[in-house]
Amino acid sequence: MVGAFVGAFALLMLSAFTSVLSGGPIGTKRELVNAAYQAAAGECLNWEKVDLSDAQKVDCSAAHKFEVTGTADITAAYPKEAPFPNAEAWEKIAQENCAQAATTYMAGKLDPKGKYGVSTLNPDEHRWSSGYRQLRCGLQVTAPSGAALPSYGSAKTQDQSAVYDPGVCVALGENNTVGDPIDCAQPHAFEIIGVVQHPEGPFLAPEQQDAVMSEKCAAIATDYTGGADLKAKNLLFTWDTRAEESWAVGSRKANCKIGAVPQGNNLVAWKDSVRNPNGAPLTTSNPPQTTSVRPQDEPTGAPLHSESGQPPSESGKPSDSGKPDKPSSSAPTTTSENR
Repeated sequence: MVGAFVGAFALLMLSAFTSVLSGGPIGTKRELVNAAYQAAAGECLNWEKVDLSDAQKVDCSAAHKFEVTGTADITAAYPKEAPFPNAEAWEKIAQENCAQAATTYMAGKLDPKGKYGVSTLNPDEHRWSSGYRQLRCGLQVTAPSGAALPSYGSAKTQDQSAVYDPGVCVALGENNTVGDPIDCAQPHAFEIIGVVQHPEGPFLAPEQQDAVMSEKCAAIATDYTGGADLKAKNLLFTWDTRAEESWAVGSRKANCKIGAVPQGNNLVAWKDSVRNPNGAPLTTSNPPQTTSVRPQDEPTGAPLHSESGQPPSESGKPSDSGKPDKPSSSAPTTTSENR
């Protein structure tokens, strides 16, 4: 998955899912939305509708799409007469006001290449015109497109490794990148077949991680496929590695996966699953996301229900973490931080 900061910034990058809840008519919907506006640090929010109109507080142990890390009041910088920010301005506001809140909330242990991204809930144009200037800062798990994925448990207590559960397939995105989770019956870049947990201890250099992953992923591939001849299917197994900065905050998990043999440096899409239908049940940490995720209705940085009409931000594009594996003529391909 994308790292802790996704988008156009080198270090303090923002989630491509930066949105807001709107007031709406008086009634149950408005009460739920107001509850979200009043959420405090440590509380979690969930919604099903792409416009967030059904957002409400939930226990963080349940599925949720936003964990509040703090609030920010931007009245001093944006007094009542200030014009409503466009998408680019919202990204700048979020970076300046919520990046540090996330770091503080995580006690300085936010994985910059992990599964959590920094995001905000912003006031809509109606609230903005009335002088409301409070943001909700938070953390989200996002797909490469920026669409929110369900998270379970507080980010403070979860392993931040950028991994998917076994059985999840990820699409082949534009410009030779890895995209969002997708049904395995559809063309995809990789099928996740297992997760390897590295032990505690000093950082393992990439070549050391490769040695470990090569051995363990070979065994996982055999179990997952029932010993299928991958070469005959023009497939091979590969894996991810963890960066040193991720290792330093405790991220020790990495995916094993199966993909088609690349054509030069280009990934090749393939269909269906190679999982042995008679194999043992999959071991998953969360209900796997196996179908395409639907992006939000509004672009990055622009609050929902606005009339800004801004086009989607460039931040919504898959990040460099989706670059393809480098092919090798002598061994299965490997990749660093390639979700």
